[in-house]
Amino acid sequence: MPIARIRFSSSVRGIFEPDNWIRSESAIRRWVSWLCCCLLLVGCSSSPSVPIDGDRIRIGTTAEVKTLDPADAYELSSTIAIYNLGDRLYRYQAGTTQIEPQLATALPQISADGLTYTIPLRQDVTFQDGTPFDAEAMAFSLRRFIENKGRPSFLLSSLVESVAATGQYELTIQLQQPFAPFTALLTFPGLCAVSPQAYKIGEGKFKPKTFVGTGPYQIAEYGTDLIRLQPFDGYWGTPPANSGIDLQRFSSKANLYNAFRTQAVDVAYQSLDTDQIHSLEELASEEGLQVFQTESPVITYLVVNVRQPPLDRLEVRQAIATAIDRQLLDERVFYGEAEPLYSLLPTTFETYKPAFQTRYGDGNSDKAKELLRQAGYSPENPLTVEIWYSSDSASGRLGVTVLKAAIDRDLDGIMTIEPRAVEATTAYGFLDRGVYPMFMLSWYADFFDADNYIKPFIDCEEGTPEAGCTAGESQYHGSFYYNDRANELIEQQRVTRNPQERAEIFAELQDIVAEDVPFIPLWQAKEYAFAQSDISGIELSATQQILPFWPIERK
Repeated sequence: MPIARIRFSSSVRGIFEPDNWIRSESAIRRWVSWLCCCLLLVGCSSSPSVPIDGDRIRIGTTAEVKTLDPADAYELSSTIAIYNLGDRLYRYQAGTTQIEPQLATALPQISADGLTYTIPLRQDVTFQDGTPFDAEAMAFSLRRFIENKGRPSFLLSSLVESVAATGQYELTIQLQQPFAPFTALLTFPGLCAVSPQAYKIGEGKFKPKTFVGTGPYQIAEYGTDLIRLQPFDGYWGTPPANSGIDLQRFSSKANLYNAFRTQAVDVAYQSLDTDQIHSLEELASEEGLQVFQTESPVITYLVVNVRQPPLDRLEVRQAIATAIDRQLLDERVFYGEAEPLYSLLPTTFETYKPAFQTRYGDGNSDKAKELLRQAGYSPENPLTVEIWYSSDSASGRLGVTVLKAAIDRDLDGIMTIEPRAVEATTAYGFLDRGVYPMFMLSWYADFFDADNYIKPFIDCEEGTPEAGCTAGESQYHGSFYYNDRANELIEQQRVTRNPQERAEIFAELQDIVAEDVPFIPLWQAKEYAFAQSDISGIELSATQQILPFWPIERK
């Protein structure tokens, strides 16, 4: 299910619903920068030719990488490529939500005021061009990320005051203000080390078709539809379990599906349709196929424009939340391949609280009709609500259709849904202008922290409860929601380093969203990969939309 990633805030990444992904800076205007990418990688370079042998792994995908420059990569396909080509200070332990050092040798030492991060670095690392890795090289990489002003630069520029080598293998980062999840932010794939000999600092000085880092692979060959990665012989860590990766890009999901069925590729990873996923699951035992599945950090939800009548009335928003049957959506849209979601936080987080389930349940038609009658609606005077979705989103179209059918069946004509489709780039330009009463969107964050699923939705810099949000995240998101208490809590959790205190803050924030209904969570996606019977080492991550290539091998 392709998606379009969108970036709403200075701390988060998001995605536009069901079949396209986008991100943007602190406003929706950057959304257009990554339409129609949901996937893998691509790269470019003129390195040594790659031998063809049986230990190479053929990975099939449908996406095109836009750039391999870490300072400008902000679509999923590019960040997956960079993740496998480079190393960061920190990463997540495989299969867990625990952060571990990568180019660092320990977690940061954080000053009492939360502003200074001191990080010890590895001393046995060399870049792929032979340049030694040290603190100056790491500082160069992070400064370049900020100063070249690429699409993801705001991730650091909004937080970091300075980056300096305070020893040959000691890095010190000074923040502008405390930010509790800063260590998690440092796992972002684009914050990898790049060779100071191969790159330059300067606004717009990008190298989109090459990569020189410290990771397990180098770019060996690049073509429009085929990219080959070759193991880096001088890699400091455990070498890849394979002799290289062939990344084969297909023009359609159908072609990818057929290529996997005919064993033209060893692994199919993003993006297959729900029907194709369901088919491969059913064929798995018969044909010896392997199915890999994990919770995805992707959530799908309805944006509710709280300034637009009749959605400016609380009982109307609560009635819609009460009427939605998430179990039915999962069954009819995804064959049970998604997970009903009752918060803006994915269930992966320990701080997840099913506040919408507690307050509204699923498909409670009697309660929904009661709320609508309180608002003055009846079969003779029905509530009509438009729900918009991206016209190229199959799951969006089906999801809204299922919602409409269920409400028509259960609410006795007191409410009707009018599905409305719009081309994705058009939607991205008008969402923050208040054009759409409700819109079905999807989202995933730049790094794995609950802040990324709360602040970009309900934080507001300027506004009032009466006028709504006039400048800030919720305006960019198309909800226009304003809540003084929510703004206060968001700032508290960003500076609070005690996990228990942060958890309590997020619990209250989830209750506020359920009470006021500026957004309605619908489902959480599942991540899938499929492999032939002789392939092992597939490791899907619940913390990032990432597939590590180096553990994959042929049995």
